[in-house]
Amino acid sequence: MVVNAISGVDLALWDLLGRLRQEPVFAMLGGAVRDELTFYATGARPDKAKELGFIGGKMPLHHGPAEGEEGLHKNIAELEAMRNACGDDFWLMFDCWMALDLNYATRLAHEAHELGLKWIEEALSPDDYWGYEALKKNAPKGMLVTTGEHEATRWGFRMLLEMECCDIIQPDVGWCGGVTELQKISALADAKGVLMIPHGSSVYSYHFVVTRHNSPFAEFLMMAPGADEVVPMFHPQLIGEPVPVNGRLKVPDTPGFGVELNRDIALHRPYAR
Repeated sequence: MVVNAISGVDLALWDLLGRLRQEPVFAMLGGAVRDELTFYATGARPDKAKELGFIGGKMPLHHGPAEGEEGLHKNIAELEAMRNACGDDFWLMFDCWMALDLNYATRLAHEAHELGLKWIEEALSPDDYWGYEALKKNAPKGMLVTTGEHEATRWGFRMLLEMECCDIIQPDVGWCGGVTELQKISALADAKGVLMIPHGSSVYSYHFVVTRHNSPFAEFLMMAPGADEVVPMFHPQLIGEPVPVNGRLKVPDTPGFGVELNRDIALHRPYAR
């Protein structure tokens, strides 16, 4: 929680500096290396994400080890149904939300590989570096292992990278230490030849991703209740938040991160005494 708070202050300072200099954050980070961002979508309806122009869809894993063989078969059946709906040229990924053990994750990866699953994400506890190291070795050839959303600071990511725990690291700029720390994490990943695709955090990661060659695409969280339409990720807290159109977005060149706080929202503490 302390690093989360530091991350918020860091983002605020980058935004303030951009406003003082009248520059977008991406310009202060060295400038864009591509004209626009390409996105995959995270949500319960990858088939709808394909219709909306995204390059892939990351879906929740509904059944864990406690449900045994039956649950494993249900996971594969859900993947197969979505593969049939989306076709072979669309990325499909599983978000496991730290719920599996090594044996289950290994079996899931091998069975899902036959249906073209692109990657298996956060299968184990975020602190289980040794488990991730083993999972990456156990995974079928061509299956990517991803993690890092719940990791923080360059030192945690150094462990993931030096132990060769994953193929893609996924730091959240609002949790890992802010843009300042994200630059250092990215440099470590680049030196190891590992892709860095930040966890979906709207403009706060877009300004970084557009400046890095080892971040070739970005994540968009489908916040609509039915995961069937594109809506701003931080609505109604932010004003002016851009959203992808047909799975693509040109990062605005407005100063700072280019968004404003919605000051019409009343602040409240529902659990305060």
